[in-house]
Amino acid sequence: MSQLRVVFAGTPDFAASSLAALLASKHKVVAVYTQPDRPAGRGRKLTPSPVKKLALEHALPVYQPQTLKDPAAQAELGALNADIMVVVAYGLLLPQAVLDTPRLGCINVHASLLPRWRGAAPIQRAIEAGDNASGVTIMQMDAGLDTGAMLHEVRTPITEQTTGGDLHDRLALQGATALTSVLDKLANGNTSATPQPEEGVTYATKLSKAEAELDFTQPAERLARKIRAFNPWPVAWCQMGDDRLRLLMASVQAGEQGATPPGTLLENGEDHLRIACGPEGREVLCISSAQLPGGKAMAVRDLLNARHARLTPGNRLGQPESQQGDAL
Repeated sequence: MSQLRVVFAGTPDFAASSLAALLASKHKVVAVYTQPDRPAGRGRKLTPSPVKKLALEHALPVYQPQTLKDPAAQAELGALNADIMVVVAYGLLLPQAVLDTPRLGCINVHASLLPRWRGAAPIQRAIEAGDNASGVTIMQMDAGLDTGAMLHEVRTPITEQTTGGDLHDRLALQGATALTSVLDKLANGNTSATPQPEEGVTYATKLSKAEAELDFTQPAERLARKIRAFNPWPVAWCQMGDDRLRLLMASVQAGEQGATPPGTLLENGEDHLRIACGPEGREVLCISSAQLPGGKAMAVRDLLNARHARLTPGNRLGQPESQQGDAL
């Protein structure tokens, strides 16, 4: 089997899984590109990305340009004489000059079933939208945003228990395995690329902390999907008196109940909080895992055993202490 000279470009944990698979393959990683170190933690200390940490552990050359539009950065890439560039959640746009530099161009490992969920947050948006499947698409990169022809696809189910973290970890491993398979085929000239369908295009906008606050006038199913999608980041939350309650796992109770102010805590289940939601509070959202301010994530049954005063049936989530007891 022919060995490819590979330049790898990626930044977060998801990308590190693919780099680890490459390092265990027969192909040669000649350099790694990753985002510049960023401040992190309480001390805001400059911290290397997971990809950089892994690269340094294997004594690989690491490049961290602010942009790849700079001719000097492009010349530096060209000097590596790579056969192919593998891009996984890198975070920088690749201009056409970069796409054309490696002999076999650039390929991308993208965490969705393209053309659905092009863009920044495909894993979370798929869960939030209620998709029943996700996957990984490996594509030949072009100048568009996740528009390149597809080389390989892996599918995996999304269930009512799937969280953003669960799907992230599953797709990271599946993408890494698929990547080495595609590279083997490319090395032997055994691949074919399929243009993406023109129908079914959606875009996965970047996640923000602002959208993590829950609105209990929304349908229970929508809220449950958001809670699962936003676990472990940015984590869905609601006001609990003057504090915040972080919600980590949710499901929906079938059927309707009488009209109740949205956000009202109903009689608890054996192991979950029951919250009235929907425009008239006729739907029931069931929370089985949550996190109190200053505490750790735990099963709701443990919170209920602690008899936390704010979680008493009749109290209303989603509003500050001063508004408790207000009617619809």
